[in-house]
Amino acid sequence: MARMKDLYTEKVAPALMSKFGYKSVMQIPKLDKIVINCTSNEVRDNAKVLEAIMSDLAAITGQRPVVTVAKKSVANFKLRAGMNLGAKVTLRGERMYEFLDRLFNVALPRVRDFRGINPNAFDGRGNYSLGLKEQLIFPEIEYDKIDKVRGMDVIVVTTAKTDEEARELLTLMGAPFER
Repeated sequence: MARMKDLYTEKVAPALMSKFGYKSVMQIPKLDKIVINCTSNEVRDNAKVLEAIMSDLAAITGQRPVVTVAKKSVANFKLRAGMNLGAKVTLRGERMYEFLDRLFNVALPRVRDFRGINPNAFDGRGNYSLGLKEQLIFPEIEYDKIDKVRGMDVIVVTTAKTDEEARELLTLMGAPFER
Protein backbone atom coordinates (compact mmCIF):
# COMPACT_ATOMS: atom_id res chain seq x y z
CA MET A 1 0.00 0.00 0.00
CA ALA A 2 2.94 2.33 -0.49
CA ARG A 3 1.06 3.60 -3.53
CA MET A 4 -0.14 6.84 -1.88
CA LYS A 5 3.33 7.79 -0.58
CA ASP A 6 4.85 7.09 -4.01
CA LEU A 7 2.13 9.26 -5.56
CA TYR A 8 3.16 12.10 -3.27
CA THR A 9 6.88 11.93 -4.07
CA GLU A 10 6.47 11.40 -7.83
CA LYS A 11 3.52 13.61 -8.77
CA VAL A 12 2.14 15.72 -5.93
CA ALA A 13 5.36 17.33 -4.64
CA PRO A 14 6.62 18.46 -8.09
CA ALA A 15 3.16 19.81 -9.00
CA LEU A 16 2.93 21.80 -5.76
CA MET A 17 6.49 23.07 -6.22
CA SER A 18 5.74 24.42 -9.69
CA LYS A 19 2.28 25.83 -8.84
CA PHE A 20 3.26 27.74 -5.69
CA GLY A 21 6.87 28.47 -6.70
CA TYR A 22 8.63 27.14 -3.60
CA LYS A 23 12.36 27.81 -3.40
CA SER A 24 13.13 24.68 -1.35
CA VAL A 25 11.66 21.17 -1.26
CA MET A 26 11.22 21.61 2.51
CA GLN A 27 8.53 24.25 1.85
CA ILE A 28 6.30 21.77 0.02
CA PRO A 29 3.26 20.91 2.18
CA LYS A 30 2.82 17.29 3.19
CA LEU A 31 0.54 15.24 5.39
CA ASP A 32 1.52 15.31 9.05
CA LYS A 33 -1.08 13.04 10.66
CA ILE A 34 -4.69 11.88 10.54
CA VAL A 35 -6.77 11.81 13.71
CA ILE A 36 -9.96 9.71 13.80
CA ASN A 37 -12.21 10.57 16.74
CA CYS A 38 -15.45 8.89 17.84
CA THR A 39 -17.45 9.99 20.89
CA SER A 40 -20.85 9.02 22.21
CA ASN A 41 -22.95 10.30 25.08
CA GLU A 42 -23.97 6.68 25.83
CA VAL A 43 -20.44 5.94 27.11
CA ARG A 44 -21.34 7.59 30.45
CA ASP A 45 -24.01 4.99 31.20
CA ASN A 46 -22.72 1.85 29.47
CA ALA A 47 -19.05 0.76 29.36
CA LYS A 48 -19.77 -1.76 26.58
CA VAL A 49 -20.42 1.15 24.19
CA LEU A 50 -16.82 2.28 24.69
CA GLU A 51 -15.59 -1.24 23.92
CA ALA A 52 -17.66 -1.29 20.72
CA ILE A 53 -16.27 2.12 19.65
CA MET A 54 -12.72 0.98 20.34
CA SER A 55 -13.13 -2.28 18.43
CA ASP A 56 -14.62 -0.43 15.43
CA LEU A 57 -11.77 2.09 15.38
CA ALA A 58 -9.18 -0.66 15.75
CA ALA A 59 -10.71 -2.57 12.82
CA ILE A 60 -10.87 0.53 10.61
CA THR A 61 -7.39 1.87 11.33
CA GLY A 62 -5.36 -1.21 12.26
CA GLN A 63 -4.12 0.56 15.37
CA ARG A 64 -5.21 0.47 19.02
CA PRO A 65 -7.36 3.50 19.99
CA VAL A 66 -6.82 5.73 23.02
CA VAL A 67 -9.72 6.52 25.37
CA THR A 68 -10.61 10.22 25.48
CA VAL A 69 -11.66 11.71 28.83
CA ALA A 70 -13.45 14.95 29.74
CA LYS A 71 -11.11 17.76 30.79
CA LYS A 72 -13.78 19.91 32.44
CA SER A 73 -17.06 19.32 34.22
CA VAL A 74 -20.15 20.59 32.37
CA ALA A 75 -23.35 20.39 34.45
CA ASN A 76 -25.69 20.89 31.46
CA PHE A 77 -24.28 17.76 29.79
CA LYS A 78 -24.14 15.76 33.07
CA LEU A 79 -20.40 15.51 32.55
CA ARG A 80 -17.65 15.37 35.15
CA ALA A 81 -13.94 15.87 34.63
CA GLY A 82 -12.23 12.52 34.10
CA MET A 83 -15.27 10.71 32.62
CA ASN A 84 -14.72 8.61 29.50
CA LEU A 85 -16.19 10.18 26.37
CA GLY A 86 -15.02 8.01 23.47
CA ALA A 87 -11.85 7.02 21.65
CA LYS A 88 -9.41 8.40 19.11
CA VAL A 89 -6.62 7.13 16.88
CA THR A 90 -3.70 9.16 15.55
CA LEU A 91 -2.22 7.76 12.34
CA ARG A 92 1.19 8.70 11.01
CA GLY A 93 3.54 7.37 8.37
CA GLU A 94 2.58 4.33 6.31
CA ARG A 95 -0.71 3.68 8.15
CA MET A 96 -1.77 7.27 7.51
CA TYR A 97 -1.26 6.96 3.74
CA GLU A 98 -2.98 3.56 3.70
CA PHE A 99 -6.01 4.91 5.60
CA LEU A 100 -6.26 7.97 3.34
CA ASP A 101 -6.15 5.73 0.25
CA ARG A 102 -8.95 3.53 1.64
CA LEU A 103 -11.00 6.57 2.70
CA PHE A 104 -10.83 8.30 -0.70
CA ASN A 105 -11.07 5.24 -2.97
CA VAL A 106 -13.17 2.71 -1.05
CA ALA A 107 -15.13 4.18 1.87
CA LEU A 108 -16.39 7.55 0.58
CA PRO A 109 -17.70 6.18 -2.75
CA ARG A 110 -19.82 3.75 -0.68
CA VAL A 111 -21.79 6.65 0.85
CA ARG A 112 -25.29 6.84 -0.57
CA ASP A 113 -25.85 9.81 -2.93
CA PHE A 114 -22.17 10.77 -2.64
CA ARG A 115 -21.36 13.91 -4.61
CA GLY A 116 -18.00 14.71 -3.02
CA ILE A 117 -16.64 16.12 0.19
CA ASN A 118 -17.04 19.77 1.21
CA PRO A 119 -14.16 21.83 -0.20
CA ASN A 120 -14.68 24.55 2.44
CA ALA A 121 -14.05 22.46 5.59
CA PHE A 122 -10.54 23.81 6.12
CA ASP A 123 -9.66 25.56 9.39
CA GLY A 124 -7.62 28.47 8.04
CA ARG A 125 -4.28 26.83 8.87
CA GLY A 126 -4.26 24.08 6.24
CA ASN A 127 -6.04 21.31 8.17
CA TYR A 128 -9.13 19.52 6.86
CA SER A 129 -12.01 18.11 8.94
CA LEU A 130 -14.52 15.57 7.69
CA GLY A 131 -17.50 14.16 9.56
CA LEU A 132 -18.75 10.66 8.73
CA LYS A 133 -22.28 9.69 9.72
CA GLU A 134 -21.71 5.94 9.95
CA GLN A 135 -18.87 3.48 10.36
CA LEU A 136 -20.49 1.05 7.92
CA ILE A 137 -18.86 2.69 4.89
CA PHE A 138 -15.58 1.00 5.77
CA PRO A 139 -15.31 -2.56 4.42
CA GLU A 140 -13.62 -3.77 7.64
CA ILE A 141 -16.85 -3.30 9.61
CA GLU A 142 -19.30 -6.20 9.36
CA TYR A 143 -22.92 -5.10 9.26
CA ASP A 144 -24.14 -7.96 11.46
CA LYS A 145 -21.61 -7.34 14.23
CA ILE A 146 -22.40 -3.68 15.02
CA ASP A 147 -24.78 -2.73 17.82
CA LYS A 148 -25.49 0.84 16.69
CA VAL A 149 -24.55 3.12 13.80
CA ARG A 150 -22.06 5.72 15.01
CA GLY A 151 -20.33 8.56 13.24
CA MET A 152 -16.77 9.77 13.53
CA ASP A 153 -14.60 12.77 12.79
CA VAL A 154 -11.60 12.51 10.50
CA ILE A 155 -9.07 15.35 10.78
CA VAL A 156 -6.29 15.54 8.19
CA VAL A 157 -3.41 17.63 9.55
CA THR A 158 -0.99 19.03 6.95
CA THR A 159 2.11 21.21 7.07
CA ALA A 160 0.50 23.67 4.63
CA LYS A 161 0.39 27.29 5.73
CA THR A 162 -2.81 28.23 3.88
CA ASP A 163 -6.06 26.52 2.98
CA GLU A 164 -5.35 26.94 -0.74
CA GLU A 165 -2.11 24.94 -0.44
CA ALA A 166 -3.81 22.24 1.63
CA ARG A 167 -6.75 22.00 -0.80
CA GLU A 168 -4.35 21.58 -3.72
CA LEU A 169 -2.37 18.95 -1.77
CA LEU A 170 -5.48 16.90 -0.98
CA THR A 171 -6.84 17.30 -4.52
CA LEU A 172 -3.61 15.96 -5.99
CA MET A 173 -3.68 13.09 -3.46
CA GLY A 174 -7.12 12.10 -4.79
CA ALA A 175 -9.60 13.78 -2.45
CA PRO A 176 -13.06 13.70 -4.09
CA PHE A 177 -14.05 17.35 -3.54
CA GLU A 178 -17.49 18.34 -4.82
CA ARG A 179 -17.49 20.74 -7.71
